[in-house]
Amino acid sequence: MLMEALGSGLLGLALAGAAVRALGERLPSSRTVLVSGVAGALFGAYLTHMSLGPGHNSLAATLLGSVSVSAVVLSLLLRPTGHSGRRRSRPPFSLPTRS
Repeated sequence: MLMEALGSGLLGLALAGAAVRALGERLPSSRTVLVSGVAGALFGAYLTHMSLGPGHNSLAATLLGSVSVSAVVLSLLLRPTGHSGRRRSRPPFSLPTRS
């Protein structure tokens, strides 16, 4: 269990570091991304370990589950790019005004 936690934490940290390096302008602060990546990986390892049940503990499956959940958590932090081709006529969720 200790190797699963340590390995998943390191994989989450590596995945978050790669995300900060590749998509730094679309993510919040790097500290938030790194903490979210590690927390997502640890939760993914716990979730995978508990869903496999006793007697089916596989280190590779647990690490795969932790990386998957960490990637999902990191994808939720992405902001859209500010360079879309068309302009909006009004802000989203606003009511039209009468002229």
